[in-house]
Amino acid sequence: MSFESLTGSSGTTGTTKRRRLSLAVATAAVGGTMVLSGCSVANSENAAGGATGAASETLRVVLQQEPPTLEPCESNLTSTGVVDRSTITEPLVERNPSTGELEPKLATEWSSEDDTVWTFKLREGVTFHDGSDFTAEDAAHTIERAVNSKLGCNVEGYVFGDDDLGVEVVDATTLKVTAAEADPILPLRLSFLEVVPSETSDTEKVREPIGTGPYQLDEWQAGQKITVSAYDGYWGEKPAYAAAEYQWRSEGSVRAAMVTSGEADIAMGLSPEDNIGDLGVPYPNNETVALRMHNDKAPFTDIRVREAVNYAIDKEGIVSSLYGGRDKVAAQLVPEGVVGHNAALEGWPYDPEKAKSLVAEAKADGVDTSAQISLIVRTAQFPKIEELAQVIQEQLTQAGLNVKLKMMETSQHLQYQVRPFVDDEGAIMHMVQHGNQAGDAAFSVEQYMMTDGAQSSFGTPELDKLIEEANAATGADRQAAFEKVFTAQNEDVVQFAHVSHQTGMIGKAATVNYEPNSSSGDELRLAEITPAQ
Repeated sequence: MSFESLTGSSGTTGTTKRRRLSLAVATAAVGGTMVLSGCSVANSENAAGGATGAASETLRVVLQQEPPTLEPCESNLTSTGVVDRSTITEPLVERNPSTGELEPKLATEWSSEDDTVWTFKLREGVTFHDGSDFTAEDAAHTIERAVNSKLGCNVEGYVFGDDDLGVEVVDATTLKVTAAEADPILPLRLSFLEVVPSETSDTEKVREPIGTGPYQLDEWQAGQKITVSAYDGYWGEKPAYAAAEYQWRSEGSVRAAMVTSGEADIAMGLSPEDNIGDLGVPYPNNETVALRMHNDKAPFTDIRVREAVNYAIDKEGIVSSLYGGRDKVAAQLVPEGVVGHNAALEGWPYDPEKAKSLVAEAKADGVDTSAQISLIVRTAQFPKIEELAQVIQEQLTQAGLNVKLKMMETSQHLQYQVRPFVDDEGAIMHMVQHGNQAGDAAFSVEQYMMTDGAQSSFGTPELDKLIEEANAATGADRQAAFEKVFTAQNEDVVQFAHVSHQTGMIGKAATVNYEPNSSSGDELRLAEITPAQ
């Protein structure tokens, strides 16, 4: 298998790498947010160099929440990736969200004869924001740091699991990557790794990254704003805006008003009910909302109770009343268009009497159905999330379950989202908003359904085997194998109660041109935004 760039490299690199800026331990906290793993946090100095040659205006973006970190190896988290990915930092290869095809980024071509050993040719003439040259050493260190180290990067569990990768620097522009076993989608996995300089610590996470992207980080005023400026030494096309500023507001109506009043150019995470009017631009995103149940404590130790949760939720009513019929009832964790989506599956029917009956049966057999269930929900994660959580709480209560709603900010919520989970909470039900921007079910089932998945609360040996078989398959066999995985989840495991496949909406001022796509909510590429003519 191979892919060659039609554009080729963009210049030649010097033979001597310049000294990079040092990485110092961060002293400022992010508005009270917590470290995402047990590692300490390191902070890079602001990158050198200024913005030149672009439009004089500053692009103003308002987000739902402040990023918990800008650490590149955490950029698969939506709140981090929307700022980092392909704006401040860049991967070796990048998936085109419209076509699904992999395209060159910091690598210009890649090939493999056996799907195990992959060779990447790297782009020449690329520099980091500190002025140092990008080489294969940096790409190798990025993989070692994010995948093979004990740093505890979220992307490791999300994309790579427990297996390490073999990394060999052949020369300054050639890198070999070896998978533990044949992996036909390894280049797609690597598209989740944002490249950092080789001097970046692999024992401490960075709060403010040095990247190779079209914009460099200028300042992060915790709790207030993040500012970036166009990098004068960028290897690609210079972006249209000389600078950009990110702010955050939790209320969708407030974000919408900032656009309609001229205070912001782009507002993320909106709905028509936010009074955005004609400035609202809908788009098909790849997000699925579901409830992930932990089966280590009663009442979720009994599959009948987990089935009851599925019957108790009126998904059609939620989609209709809360989201104006724009979303679709979900029967699985990935939407149509993702490899492995099982079109034959249907959402669980709304049957409150069946839900009550199943809870009663479990109770009669000694299951403590009165045990408190903590419904863990992240504040401002998507429009009307609190209203949705309240509806679900009420419907589960009507089924005979004892549900306590707990709304949390991002940093606290992450303790329930990824391993190691909080284990002193009693029964846990976690609201998930999962986006599969890679377009392959492997990136969903490995983390959410494998017994040891980073965001899996349980699994079975039988389901693990089905997932492993699907991961090794290609073409039509891969599609069919993942369809079996989703069927088994619904029939034999029931870790999830799926709610809906979402549609997205941004607010866009008339002064800017931008066409959102399925990845916009995860990675808002500022270089794709231009002033309206």
